[in-house]
Amino acid sequence: MTRNAPRADIDEAALEVHKPKEWAAGIPGVAVSLLRGVEQMGTGRTVKTLRLLNQRDGFDCPGCAWPEPRAEDGEHRKFAEFCENGAKAVAEEATKRRVGREFFAQHSVEELHGRTDYWLGQQGRLTEPMVLREGGTHYEPISWDDAFRLIAGRLRELDNPDEAIFYTSGRTSNEAAFLYQLLVRSFGTNNLPDCSNMCHESSGAALSEAYGIGKGSVSLADIHHADLIVVVGQNPGTNHPRMLSALEEAKGRGAKVIAVNPLPEAGLMRFKNPQNPRGVVGKGTPLSDEFAQIRLGGDLALFQAIGHLLLSWEEEAPGTIVDRAFVDSSTHGFDDWAKNLREIDWAAIDEATGLDRGQIERIARMIAASERTVYCWAMGVTQHRHAVATIQEISNLAFARGMIGKPGAGLCPVRGHSNVQGDRTMGVWEKMPEAFLSKLEDEFGIPVPRKHGFDTVDAIRAMRDGRGKVFLGMGGNFAAATPDSELTERALRSCELTVHVSTKLNRSHVVPGRTALILPTLGRTERDTQATGEQFVTVEDSMSCVHVSRGRLKPASEHLLSEVAIVCRLARELFGDDHAVPWRDFEGDYDLIRDRIAAVVPGCEDYNAKVRQPDGFVLPHPPRDSRSFQTSTGKANFTTSELEFPRVPAGRLLLQTLRSHDQYNTTIYGLSDRYRGIEDARRVVLVHADDLAELGFADGQLVDLVSEWEDGSERRAEHFRTVAYPTARGCAAAYFPEANALVPLDSVAKKSNTPVSKAIVLRLEPAS
Repeated sequence: MTRNAPRADIDEAALEVHKPKEWAAGIPGVAVSLLRGVEQMGTGRTVKTLRLLNQRDGFDCPGCAWPEPRAEDGEHRKFAEFCENGAKAVAEEATKRRVGREFFAQHSVEELHGRTDYWLGQQGRLTEPMVLREGGTHYEPISWDDAFRLIAGRLRELDNPDEAIFYTSGRTSNEAAFLYQLLVRSFGTNNLPDCSNMCHESSGAALSEAYGIGKGSVSLADIHHADLIVVVGQNPGTNHPRMLSALEEAKGRGAKVIAVNPLPEAGLMRFKNPQNPRGVVGKGTPLSDEFAQIRLGGDLALFQAIGHLLLSWEEEAPGTIVDRAFVDSSTHGFDDWAKNLREIDWAAIDEATGLDRGQIERIARMIAASERTVYCWAMGVTQHRHAVATIQEISNLAFARGMIGKPGAGLCPVRGHSNVQGDRTMGVWEKMPEAFLSKLEDEFGIPVPRKHGFDTVDAIRAMRDGRGKVFLGMGGNFAAATPDSELTERALRSCELTVHVSTKLNRSHVVPGRTALILPTLGRTERDTQATGEQFVTVEDSMSCVHVSRGRLKPASEHLLSEVAIVCRLARELFGDDHAVPWRDFEGDYDLIRDRIAAVVPGCEDYNAKVRQPDGFVLPHPPRDSRSFQTSTGKANFTTSELEFPRVPAGRLLLQTLRSHDQYNTTIYGLSDRYRGIEDARRVVLVHADDLAELGFADGQLVDLVSEWEDGSERRAEHFRTVAYPTARGCAAAYFPEANALVPLDSVAKKSNTPVSKAIVLRLEPAS
């Protein structure tokens, strides 16, 4: 059994539990934003950064990928175009706290490993390159030139380029991502795992098969003008709070909202917009017209039940429910889908969803009546074993009602990390299509490998098995973001060399390979000055809009390099200055990179000119733009799936991992989960009061969490406090990364290989 014990620098016994909030944002959100900014940056710096955040002349939020309003859609940006968690993200990056050589001389790697992720992140910005020599106990300074020589030397010593793994986080700019994948493919491998593998890979796999592109089909204006918005497995109040403004706008135009979620999240109930009087002194805007408190993993069953009802009503009154014109002209497989849902097992639907059949019918009636429906989803859908099938069932409903390629309608996987979608567009994927690879080869005159590389799960397996010997992470926090924490840490430690390009200290730095490097980089907020002057970068939001991001602050240290510069200097050391790719020129002038992006990346023609437009430009999306589908059938594909959902033995719960409100991915801003009423602790497990009583546990009791798996293995995370919470019966929730240890590496979604972090069979035991 693998174990995960608490670390000592948080007093988990200080836990305070209050009644969960019934609304999100309001004055507390403003107050927290300003307080965190002043604490980390000071007053003047806080005002300067927040004024520029998500503005045309400023920088893109380093947090989520929610889009900004576009003038060509008749919309305008607000003076404060940011949310509470965006302000926290900026405060974390623009902090005045520093981690220099004195810090590393004082703290050994062993000591730092014993600290919590929260403590590590609060120490401040990294200021110079650091190395941990083989056999060493402390990181020590190293020059940039020596660092690049060390990396290039180890890479050249490998028996095969596939023994190197090149990870990427979503915060990387388009320019850096394009050059990074170019370096990796020039080296001779497609080992390009990224954070998408652990979140929306299921969306990409499902949508690519369904309508030919792995991206959502809506704009922000579509959400504003929808009749009905279905929000599934998503907590916008914490994970992408600016979405609440979009829902409020839609509600003001008469839209209805359906929320499907095991937890009654405040951000799905009511929104107090602090930028209008109703949100300051009034009751705010009610959001959800229907809240379906579904059991974990029951979404596929719900959407199959809705599909069954829609088809039944269509049979009763032909032409009133199904958009026959769209279905007949633009889709494939409708008859097979209809046949699959003609008869369904209502007892299984009841067991899977835990919902009242009357509510399911009400939801189906709302979908049947809506002329413009947007379906939104996030990790609560994508991190299940049957995630791809669930997303395709949602797509089936959209196709049946003709909700593709029309204003106010479409499919919207809500990406949770700024530019994670842009990284994929720029080629950061272990299995890029042949058309991209051949263009890359032609443009640069270099051989490009075709063999598929490792995704995140396969990268961990390779390191575990000795097939992955060098790990380079361009941003992110690999050790904390991944499943099976103990195994992942062992895998990283087994590497000959680990390299992390980072802005701040994190868990990955303290689980080093035999030799380890930390390379500090500029943040999104900071000025990037190169040989030809001040540079800007570009990013892609969750709705395929590409736009400029320009840092304005003085860099945290004179020793920082931009991500572009790091990639270019490593490439020059690895390949030499006579390489076919003009790395030195790219470092000095980012316009030259964008010219090559224009030549290689579909939809990016005339890139330099288009990104300089006030709101950038929107990448082409054939299903949205012209109802054309680049699938094997040339049409939108209905798919059929067998009903699947987690079945939980008696005396067990089904656990999901999730974020607190004071958290962004693996970055822990603080110890307040304000909307859920949990303060000053993180090792908590949320369980319905009736389930606690039935299992023989008390509210506030100290317990160990034990996950049980089909192969008979178990994993243990120790010393969690139970919190009686109004989640769906039979379900539980705990924060990641603390609960990542409970997810085995081989528990993955079909087709996407995404870790199954939302369906963990859980046993509670009194704390050991």
